[in-house]
Amino acid sequence: MTDTTTHPKRSTAETILEAIQDLHAREQVVTREILAEVTGLKLTTIDDRLGYLLDNGKIRRVQRGVFVPMEQHKPARPISRTLCPDGTTVLEVGDTVMILTPRESRMLGEVVTGAALQFVAIEIGHEAARLNAVLSAQVSEVRRELRQLQEMASTAAPDNGT
Repeated sequence: MTDTTTHPKRSTAETILEAIQDLHAREQVVTREILAEVTGLKLTTIDDRLGYLLDNGKIRRVQRGVFVPMEQHKPARPISRTLCPDGTTVLEVGDTVMILTPRESRMLGEVVTGAALQFVAIEIGHEAARLNAVLSAQVSEVRRELRQLQEMASTAAPDNGT
């Protein structure tokens, strides 16, 4: 007998929603194929649960076959940082103002380094995907032109009687 009070079984919809939220948080494109790969569920199950999540306002379709979770955070507040001549830093987040000593500023930098590295990795991934799409299009064009040249060469080649 399974103890569901300590380890409640998640529904497939919850599993898929968590996967969508996790992938979206890492700024990855979320498609049904990627969800199948990440969750191990069959595409038919994914399709059914995506429909359920769409109908219940948990996710939205941003383009054909691409999904994102519905916004769950308040809009980002304006953030500014001012470096003062005495070495202190004034950090403003919305209406909150913090005056940090040089050491506090360095400590805060240490704390947010992981987020900065994650941002860099996401941007590199986006640029790599963009470049991959450009290169794929160029390779397809070169292949098409090569086929045309081969067809022209085969029809223009004289028959030597062999």
